[in-house]
Amino acid sequence: MSDYKLQQDALSYHADGRPGKIEVIPTKPTATKRDLSLAYSPGVAEPCLKIADNVEDVYKYTAKGNLVAVISNGTAVLGLGNIGPEASKPVMEGKGLLFKIFADIDVFDIELNAKTVDEFVACVKAMEPTFGGINLEDIKSPECFEIERRLRHELNIPIMHDDQHGTAIISGAGLLNALKIVNKDIDKVKMVVNGAGASAISCSKLFISLGIKKENLVMLDSKGVIRKDRTDLDENKIFFATDKDVHHLEDALKGADVFVGLSKGNILTPEMVLSMSNDPIVFALANPDPEIEYELAIKTRPDIVLATGRSDYPNQVNNVLGFPFIFRGALDVRATSINEEMKLAAVRALADLALEPVPESVSIAYKQSNLSFGRNYIIPKPLDPRLIEVVAPAVAQAAMDSGVANQPIHDMQKYKQQLRDRLGLDNKFIRRVNSIARKAPKTVVFVEADNLKILKAAQISMEEGIAKPILLGDKNKINRLIADYKLELQGASIIDPWEEDAKREAFGNQLYASRQRKGMTLQEAKKAMKDRNYYGMMMLENGEADALISGLTKNYSNTIRPALQVIGKEEGYSQVSGMYIMMTKKGPYFFADTTVNINPNWEQLVEITRQVHKKVQNFGVEPRIAMLSYSNFGSSKGEIPDKMQKAVAYLHKNHPEIVVDGEMQANFALNKELLSENFPFSNLVNSDINTFIFPELASGNIAYNFAKSFGKTETMGPILMGLKRSVHILQLASTVREIVNMVAVAVIDAQAKDGN
Repeated sequence: MSDYKLQQDALSYHADGRPGKIEVIPTKPTATKRDLSLAYSPGVAEPCLKIADNVEDVYKYTAKGNLVAVISNGTAVLGLGNIGPEASKPVMEGKGLLFKIFADIDVFDIELNAKTVDEFVACVKAMEPTFGGINLEDIKSPECFEIERRLRHELNIPIMHDDQHGTAIISGAGLLNALKIVNKDIDKVKMVVNGAGASAISCSKLFISLGIKKENLVMLDSKGVIRKDRTDLDENKIFFATDKDVHHLEDALKGADVFVGLSKGNILTPEMVLSMSNDPIVFALANPDPEIEYELAIKTRPDIVLATGRSDYPNQVNNVLGFPFIFRGALDVRATSINEEMKLAAVRALADLALEPVPESVSIAYKQSNLSFGRNYIIPKPLDPRLIEVVAPAVAQAAMDSGVANQPIHDMQKYKQQLRDRLGLDNKFIRRVNSIARKAPKTVVFVEADNLKILKAAQISMEEGIAKPILLGDKNKINRLIADYKLELQGASIIDPWEEDAKREAFGNQLYASRQRKGMTLQEAKKAMKDRNYYGMMMLENGEADALISGLTKNYSNTIRPALQVIGKEEGYSQVSGMYIMMTKKGPYFFADTTVNINPNWEQLVEITRQVHKKVQNFGVEPRIAMLSYSNFGSSKGEIPDKMQKAVAYLHKNHPEIVVDGEMQANFALNKELLSENFPFSNLVNSDINTFIFPELASGNIAYNFAKSFGKTETMGPILMGLKRSVHILQLASTVREIVNMVAVAVIDAQAKDGN
């Protein structure tokens, strides 16, 4: 992605819709007068009095125990320097976002106009009653050391300056595993650290805790080696001063086993790397440009073990591997601090996790089929779903063992399960869908490619490795949009059907041959090929593409009609149906039929259920299906309950592999306790029902639109089922994100139809 494109996308990301990246969401009902009287006056007085009697009850009655402050004064924003508190706010909001999505920790970002240590400490100290923990961020050295030291001493909640300790913890895990690979003992290796800021000093201290001998470590700042005969050293640097006869980086690196760079880009030359010992370990962590270019380092020393701070190379030292899970563990045992034992526990947990077999979802997400422990994989990947259940328990256990836990965990296995369940499945489901799509990307025809949204979605689909786009439309207009908006679509095919005379002629004849006894004339068939929907469908039918996306600017019927006429129905099915996916905090819900069949009979409902069952399984989810009605298991009579009963009876007898029951009302389907209490005979008892079959189009469409309008629900669809090939129709005015999600759905559908 070009720098200009990245800049524009980043600005739009932050400014579009509601500005910023975070918001506060109520966690209790607020709909009625009673709700409000409990939330505020007079009911709120009760928890206030309880807390006044016992201050520890603040954790019982408020959000304090899951609330972290991300605090900065903007004096050392990564890569940007002293830009001030207001300019640091996007970074702090981003940190809050990462806390939430990776560990379900709520965050208030706080930017302080406080430059001195005393001012900063006083402000933070005054906020202790509000927060369960404090993450200090982007504070310049040396003030950051004193600020953290004083706050840790004066406050009774977990405090961590992530710029210091986050990088130290992740690089420490990488160091342990790199030494395993090169078979060197940590207490014997010679280490050079280039940089003497907060991260470098904290990393070095942690490396010493892990076993590096202080006398074997040489540190450099901008003036050269930190030697004992220098007179310009503060107390943090004096700790690392050496009396060795080395003055410059090239001197220090001769025979060194490990280089850790926390300085600036391109200061490490090939000659310096060549002067290091056999199997050198190089952590070039300057951002955005590492101390030596990745390709150059690998070319110079094939025996190197190399890590950087960049996501586009192996072994990324990324703080998101640490801070969300460290605070998660600390909060969950109500730790009074984040001590050395807890940091070392996080280091070892991360190092050990990298030794384990990598889940397929992680390999797919990073497009690496052979991801396993070795020179190119010494630390876990940020999207590894196991991080929360590995790192947080290790930190919690260390807090308990070291005596700083006020609320010990007695059942660690139960705690790990709670962590797995904590985040819900909404983002996980989208990530899963994208991961499945990346496993075998398909060629996708974008019918409305002269639309900017479609082009942006096509670009993102390429960048994410989901699909290989074919862009249908006016070539001049498409190329003009690509140029005007600096889109990066190199490698995507652009086809203008109006320029493809021979292909249109052949496609027209082919369509006529299949439709001549179904009311279509040759002239109509050839004319249809000037319609991009028909042309794209013929490409699909002839194997020139794997999937098709359309419908952004045309109504549903004008898009589905060509699909039915050209593609036709999948073998074994007599109809087509439609489904929406509602992605909620509780996980994905699947609604069908919400788009196609107006009033299906019981036989059609059976077929819709079979189609849905198959489709949901393709997404890696086991469907548990409720057949909905206004009746519960025969409690009312009428056309709708009767046909739902017949469909269920047929499915139970002929498709026992499908977990389905009904007919039932929606409130029973959504409340498993209610279902179990009233209808214990149902085979859906104690199940989390995730799939709903509606009796007719009106109820399905209404329910879908209501669900979409209420709360924080993201939708995916409509998803067509029952066609021979992968054709999917967008909603009018879909967002770029929704289009990209549908591309992933189309690719998964194509994979299933191809047997991938």
